[in-house]
Amino acid sequence: MMVKWRALSMVFAAATLGAVAIQTTADAKDSALSTSGLPVPRYVSLKSDHVNVRAGPTKDNDVAWVYTKAGLPVEITAEFENWRRIRDSEGAEGWVYHSLLSGRRTAVVTMKAKDDFAALYDRADVQGTVVARLQAGVVMQVKRCAAGWCHVMGDGFDGWIEQRRLWGVYADEKVN
Repeated sequence: MMVKWRALSMVFAAATLGAVAIQTTADAKDSALSTSGLPVPRYVSLKSDHVNVRAGPTKDNDVAWVYTKAGLPVEITAEFENWRRIRDSEGAEGWVYHSLLSGRRTAVVTMKAKDDFAALYDRADVQGTVVARLQAGVVMQVKRCAAGWCHVMGDGFDGWIEQRRLWGVYADEKVN
């Protein structure tokens, strides 16, 4: 009888701890709008060449992985105190300390097939001259977006790309 009671107590304790963990996550999500006063979700970029992504919103949480390229676009999906839960273009999520993020807008080319290329034009018009062809994964700075087009710049290119080809700006979002 004592063994059954001990097992039942352990199940109860585990269920209680699980509820606490769920509540903590819910608190972080619910406080998203009030922490920074900025909208959530929103796109930002990585400020540093070394950004630790953690399993939770404290330095006590394990580092899940490390980004090693500044400028990559990420989407903030939640805020908790000085921590931001981010998602990258491949869907990976984790927590980053706010000072490792920048408001500078960047984007990455996304294509249905990795072998496809996105045309970069000299103006915001498919009738314009193609000045470059960018493959999936190319990162660029977003200068402005309007009416389904974005003016972008990168290493060796400057031009206009259809907004739907980018991850890092929302559909029909205006960026100035």
